[in-house]
Parts: sequence; C-alpha cells; structure tokens
Amino acid sequence: MNALARSLSGRLHYAWIVAGLVFVLLLCAAGVRSAPGVLIVPLEHSLGWDRATISAAIAVHLVLLGAMGPFAGATMLRFGVRRTVLAALALLAIGIGASTQMTQPWHLMLTWGLMVGIGSGLAATVLAATVVNRWFTERRGLVMGLLTAASAMGQLVFLPLLALISEAAGWRAVAWTVAAVMACLVPIIAWLMVERPRDLGLRSYGAAPGEIEAGQMASGNPVGIAWRSLQRALPTRDFWLLAGTFFVCGLSTNGLIGTHFIAFCFDGGLPEVRAAGILAMMGMFNLVGTALSGWLSDRYDCRWLLFWYYGLRGLSLLYLPYSDLSWWGLGLFAVFYGLDWIATVPPTLRITTDVFGRRDAAVVFGWIFMCHQLGAGIAAFGGGAVRNAFGAYTGAFLVAGLACAVAALAVLAIQRGGRRPAPAAA
Repeated sequence: MNALARSLSGRLHYAWIVAGLVFVLLLCAAGVRSAPGVLIVPLEHSLGWDRATISAAIAVHLVLLGAMGPFAGATMLRFGVRRTVLAALALLAIGIGASTQMTQPWHLMLTWGLMVGIGSGLAATVLAATVVNRWFTERRGLVMGLLTAASAMGQLVFLPLLALISEAAGWRAVAWTVAAVMACLVPIIAWLMVERPRDLGLRSYGAAPGEIEAGQMASGNPVGIAWRSLQRALPTRDFWLLAGTFFVCGLSTNGLIGTHFIAFCFDGGLPEVRAAGILAMMGMFNLVGTALSGWLSDRYDCRWLLFWYYGLRGLSLLYLPYSDLSWWGLGLFAVFYGLDWIATVPPTLRITTDVFGRRDAAVVFGWIFMCHQLGAGIAAFGGGAVRNAFGAYTGAFLVAGLACAVAALAVLAIQRGGRRPAPAAA
C-alpha cells in the first residue's frame, strides 16, 4: 500500500485513490438500493405478496439505512473506515444471498429490510462525508458532489441490467448478481483503503503545513460518540432546519421515485425494462447535476442553491401524475427531475461542516441523513398504501411536491453556514 502511494508521489495525491475507491463502492451500493424497485412486480407475481407488504420491507430498509448513519460515522471514527466498510460488504452479501431462499414475508423483512438496511447504512452517504472531510481540505464540495453522483451512476449502470436479468431469469438471479458484486468488492477495499493521510506521511489534499488533521481516531464506543455529537447539535436551530429539509429530500427521492417509479409506469402500461431505462436516464442527468452542485457549493451561498433545488423538484413532482406517460412526457420529467435528484447533498454537507466543524461534521451529517431516510421510509410505505387505497400514485406525488415547496422556503431561514467560509490562512 505504501509502495503504491510512493509510486504515485508527485503525480497523484492518494486522496484521489481513496475517493475513487469510495466512488466505486457507492456506485455498487446504489445497485443494492435500486434492486427493490425492480423486484416489486416480480415478487407480486412470483410469491403473491401485495404491494403494501413489499413496500413495508423496503421502508424498513430505507429507514435503517438512515438510522445507521450517525453510528456509521462514529464507528468509522472509532474502528476505522476499512473495517467498517468490510463489515458492511459482508453483511450485504450474506443478506442478499439469503433472500434467494425466502418464502414468507418475514423473510423479506429480515433480509432486504433488516440486514440490507444495516449494511447499506454502513456504506452510504456518511462514508462519503467521512472520507471527504478526512482526505480533502480543498475541493471538498466538488469531491462530495462526485461521490454523491456515484449513486446516480450506479442507478444508470444497474437498473437496466437488473431489469433485464429479472425479465430473463427471475428475481432470484437479480439477488445473486447483487450479492456477487458486494463479495467482489471485499478484497479491493481490504488492499487499497487507507484510513487517513498521515498513515502515508501525507497531509490532506490542499492542507497547509501544520493544519490540524480531521478524522483522528476517537475513544469510547460508537454509540456514545454518536449521542454526544447529537447533544451538541440539538440546541442549534440550523440542525433542525437541515434535518427537516433533508427529511423532505428523502421523502421526494429514493423513498417515492426510487421505490415506486417503475411500478407507477407499469400501472400506466409501460414495460418494466422501459421504465427502468427512464429511471436510469434520470441517473445520467443526476450525475451531471450533482457534480455541478458540488462545484457550485464551493463558490456560492448554499442556502440559495438548496432553495432552487427543492423548488424545482417540487414542480417536477406536481407535473408527473399529469404527464401522458409517453416517452416524451416521461423524458421531460427525467431530465428536469434528474438534474437535481440528489444535488441537495453537497450543499447540505457543506453547511453542516461549516456549522459543526470538520471533526463532528460526519457524525452530525449522519443524524441529518437519518432524517432523510426516515422521510424515504415513510414515502416508500406511504406510496404503496396510497396505491392500494386509491388505485393510483397521484396523491403521493402531490404531497411530495408540496413538501418540497415548504423545504425550499425553510432553507432560507438558515442563519449560519450558508456561505462559503473564508479560506484558511497559510
């Protein structure tokens, strides 16, 4: 590992190698998160479970993905990034592989709900926040944008592939494919992941000589570390504004669109593969939008960036149920919605870092991300319940659109951390 870093010395800072590893990991983890959207209809047909039952397990998965966020950040502080990620990959591979044998709804809840939820939570957006704050002083917004865009890229890569596999070989083949990808990542992470720059005799990218390194190992148990960070954040109004608006972000993205878009299109007569292709197209535009958002968050007032992101997303969700479900109608939604699907992440992390400091930022962001996934879980279950009750998803899309409008106004009330701080003195 040190030999590799020395061979790159003078040509490429090892921070970019670590960022590349995390990009690949998050890209593949996106395949795990996108798989339930592909599996809803096949599980209905194969095992006879209704959509609300399947949505309940997906909701547990999404909520646990967020609930693990602060404890994942604290675990990385206590035991290191590499050990945490390896444990997450092992749990994901075992849980997804075991799901191929399920015959009862509680099997789905145990595997895709509990095991995959915990594993995904250990290797999600909080991992990106930890690595960015630990390895980068300059270009943090840009790198966070690129890492966040990995989820969009993963959707672009995996969704059409998983839909084709499901159509050709059934839902079990989808599960085995995703489990194999997780298992293949284990030796790569074990070989190349480095905990922090000083392990290689380096400073973080762009750090001035003598600057304090972020991400030192913490003492105590991860639960205690996470709770102490929350106690410091709770009295701060900005924390509640960030957590509340990020709740709406989760409700309006992976909870609703990420989970139910394919099923919504299927109800309108579009084949699953074609619907997955449209969702993947959103991922392509989201890749561009999120990377651009990271660049913008290094340069402009992040509060106003979030205002526009939430406002435009709300408009696109209000439009969706009244589109004609044609390729052009859904294509317009895919472009408009896709550009800011998860573009909210870089400015939200930027504000969190500016308010709470680089050391606490990852754990505090974990709590904020937990609210994101709580919103996602409510939307995942609520979308299925609305569909069962009314035979359509229209009400769910309208509620999400209006919630985005409220979030757009709420972010402007953030008083601190919305503007780029002055650069550190050399």
